[in-house]
Amino acid sequence: KMVDPTLAEMGKNLNEAMKMLEDNQRKVEEENEKYARKDIPGPLQGSGQDMVSILQLVQNLMHGEEEEETSQAYRLQNVGEQGHMALLGHSLAAYISVLDRERLRKLTTRILSDTTLWLCRLFRYENGSAYYHEDDREGLLKICRLVIHTRYEDYTVEGFNVLYTKQPVIYISSAARTGLGQALCNQLGLPLSCMCRVPCNTMFGSQHQMDVALLDRLIKDDVESGKLPLLLVANAGTPGAGHTDKLGRLKELCEQYNMWLHVEGVNLATLALGYVSSSVLAATKCDSMTLTLGSWLGLPAVPAVTLYRHEDPSLSLAAGLTSSQPVEKLRALPLWLSLQYLGHDGIVERIKHASQLSQRLLENLKNLDFIKTSVEDELSSPVVVFKFFQDYSNRDQASHAAQASTLQHPIISNERHIYDTFNQWLGEQLAQLVPASGVDVVELEDEGTCVRFSPLMTSAVLGTEIQDVDQLVDCLKMKIPVLTSTLQLREEFEQDVRRTVGLLYIEDLSWPGLGVVRYNYHGDGKNDDKQEKELAKINAELLKKLKELESDLTFSLGPEFGGQKNCVYIGVVTEDLDVSELVETIAATGREIEENSRLLENMTEVVRKGIQEAQLQLQKANEERLLEEGVLRQIPVVGSVLNWFSPFQASPKGRTFNLTAGSLESTESTYVSKAQGTGTTPPPTPTSSLAKQRLPGQKPFKRSLRSSDALSETSSVSHCDDLEKTEQRRPPTLSPGQEQGPLETQKTEEQKEMAQATKTDTEDVQSDKSPHDCTKVEEQESQR
Repeated sequence: KMVDPTLAEMGKNLNEAMKMLEDNQRKVEEENEKYARKDIPGPLQGSGQDMVSILQLVQNLMHGEEEEETSQAYRLQNVGEQGHMALLGHSLAAYISVLDRERLRKLTTRILSDTTLWLCRLFRYENGSAYYHEDDREGLLKICRLVIHTRYEDYTVEGFNVLYTKQPVIYISSAARTGLGQALCNQLGLPLSCMCRVPCNTMFGSQHQMDVALLDRLIKDDVESGKLPLLLVANAGTPGAGHTDKLGRLKELCEQYNMWLHVEGVNLATLALGYVSSSVLAATKCDSMTLTLGSWLGLPAVPAVTLYRHEDPSLSLAAGLTSSQPVEKLRALPLWLSLQYLGHDGIVERIKHASQLSQRLLENLKNLDFIKTSVEDELSSPVVVFKFFQDYSNRDQASHAAQASTLQHPIISNERHIYDTFNQWLGEQLAQLVPASGVDVVELEDEGTCVRFSPLMTSAVLGTEIQDVDQLVDCLKMKIPVLTSTLQLREEFEQDVRRTVGLLYIEDLSWPGLGVVRYNYHGDGKNDDKQEKELAKINAELLKKLKELESDLTFSLGPEFGGQKNCVYIGVVTEDLDVSELVETIAATGREIEENSRLLENMTEVVRKGIQEAQLQLQKANEERLLEEGVLRQIPVVGSVLNWFSPFQASPKGRTFNLTAGSLESTESTYVSKAQGTGTTPPPTPTSSLAKQRLPGQKPFKRSLRSSDALSETSSVSHCDDLEKTEQRRPPTLSPGQEQGPLETQKTEEQKEMAQATKTDTEDVQSDKSPHDCTKVEEQESQR
């Protein structure tokens, strides 16, 4: 039974608040409040608001407007019961802080000691202390201050003067987080020369592990130059590829030079499992480590923890690792509640589940072609990094060997750029199709752009399951043939475009698709601005017409930023694409648009000149009419009387403009025949005659499903049939002793002879043999 009514009310209010915030079905607001902008700051209301109204405002700010929801889907963190416990910890911390000092001291000491003991036992770190912090870099910062206080005894009194006489050096891996070294120097007030970046292996071992031999040489050089090696930051799971440094050898090196070893990384989570790899297990002997339990266990708003070993509590207090203020110790309260709710088995089960997900994906990737993995251990790796890659062994090695001597470096650089582009597209597609997988795109120094799957960082938050990994593999299987086909057809598309008059190939290595093409328009006698506008107009109309075709291809204007102007970007394609038909269609459509545009310009100019000429002719006709009628007929009263006595018969004269011929014609023939003349026949509208006959249901730019042999045989026979029909229409030339039989008999004999000629030939009739066969038929007809 709950004794403290405040705690009971707090838990009740938290449950109600979470239910309201997690409810995505918002109530329909009144019509007068429909267009109210809730995100604009306003004055504080004097009467105050109740909790329901305030929570409703928070919910509206969280979920945003309806149009924002439809434009981009978002996924909130999966906050379960353990998440509610972590959120309750923040409320309890505010409530506990109002207790009297003695009760607060006892409670905070118990919370801090319990949480530290549980974490040290869970992650096999004996006799350790803990520092809880919000920023995951803050723990390393306090450790650096602790080491400075330890190695420089007079630092508390003399400050930077001690550092000036013997400059400290902090060693960090080149595979560490971006900006970590600069952030440490800025916070510690040290120059950037105090930070030494250690390169990774280049010859032996993983290319993401720190080069231990080179590190030893760097430390020796610094010692000889009068510097003080202070601290080494190693990785148990690099931020990019998830590889672990050789922690055992690094610890020996640190003991040799009296340096502090700090370890961080996602692979530290596996220390809680029953089986731990030896490389990660060596992290238990380090001087300090940073744990990010929030992402590993799916706990919102819980602090990161830095475990460390040090014997002098006064130096820890001076470095800020411990605090005399009881309120500072309440940072561990959300974690204290969440760890009790999950229990030891629950924590281990979550980490084990994430490891099983990565193992499941790694096993499936081994069976896929054109997928190259970059993992530290092929049997078990918490982080799986893979990329699409088509080796030269799968291509034409002869052509590659011929080009290697002259074009080796450009080919390698362009190939690297193209593969980076394709893998960027692949990662984005997988993340969009399977959002629960949590895959993302990562840039690695040696491998380039890769797709990363790190379930220890995402599975607890997104609720990733085994079926999500299977769905990810299925999507990957569907995308690999598309990527291989696009990569193989890019060169053919480029060659066809360069051979086609009127098309300009635009090389854009950052476009993940078949390629980029522009219809090249050259205006005669036009300035650059007008020609540029005409070029943009033609290519925009070309893109519109290509989109109207019912094909599986995607045509677009390219990326929003950094793309070429006035171009048509073609997306990924399948292997059944007919590249020649696609290029011919683009060229024919562009020519048609250009001709129609020129025709419209010419018609506009002709119409303008025709109107001016018609006005002059009509004015001249009016003057002639006045001379024929005389001056008396123009006087109002006299003209009417004269017209009554002697009517003047004059045919109405007008002008008609023939758009086809571009000339003016008289309207006399129109009034005589009571019908308007049609003039000359207009020329046919230019259209693309390259659209080939397709099978029922076949989309544009697709190759026929029939084999080439079957197509050649059909074309040969049909060509012979056409020649037979032509011979039948001609009057046959008969010899004196020959008689002409009935037409039906002749057709029957020709069909029999054609069937016999077809049977005697081989099954695969080539197209180049068809004229010879048709000559035989003509000779037989002439003899007959």
